[in-house]
Amino acid sequence: MIEYSDFAKVDIRVGTIVEAKSFPEARKPAYQIWIDFGGSLGVRKTSAQITDHYDLDQLLGKQVVAVVNFPPKQIGNFMSEVLILGAVKADNSVVLLQPMTVVADGLKVS
Repeated sequence: MIEYSDFAKVDIRVGTIVEAKSFPEARKPAYQIWIDFGGSLGVRKTSAQITDHYDLDQLLGKQVVAVVNFPPKQIGNFMSEVLILGAVKADNSVVLLQPMTVVADGLKVS
């Protein structure tokens, strides 16, 4: 069990994918993704293992939910700045979490 104050430390925001590329250097199949969180957060990049359910062209313009206050993490030759959130299925494939309607980029999730 955690306290609410622990959860409150996690900064979860909505952003829109503005660029996505294949990431052949990754150990497991993944994409390099750039997400616009608007305002002071701007565009941040990440690596995501979501190739089982999404093609690159499907991702552009899609809103996603991500943790924006983890420290950057080196993944191969790529620096990941945020963590996209998704539901992990029994086969370990990931389905992205998304708002049900379009909202402003940068909106906090609580």
